[in-house]
Amino acid sequence: MNWLKSIIKKYWNLLLGQTTIDEKVVETYHDVKDKVEDVIEDVQERVDAVKTEFNDVKEAVKEVANQAEDVIEAATKKKKRKGRPKGSKNK
Repeated sequence: MNWLKSIIKKYWNLLLGQTTIDEKVVETYHDVKDKVEDVIEDVQERVDAVKTEFNDVKEAVKEVANQAEDVIEAATKKKKRKGRPKGSKNK
């Protein structure tokens, strides 16, 4: 009877040992899922930061374009530049 009991116990342990493989797969799946979720959150934060910076750059480019128009307008006018007269020097 002990012989039969030991055989049944061996097979039971064998079957029990095989279920741990499934448990390891499930655990690995959950670990990978958690890591992927972390990466998705990190990427979303970076996308939001890039959008913000892009909007800042867009506003700066508009300002540069406005300033360039002012420079072109100033260069094409035929008026003399106002400032200190050429003949007066501080002595």
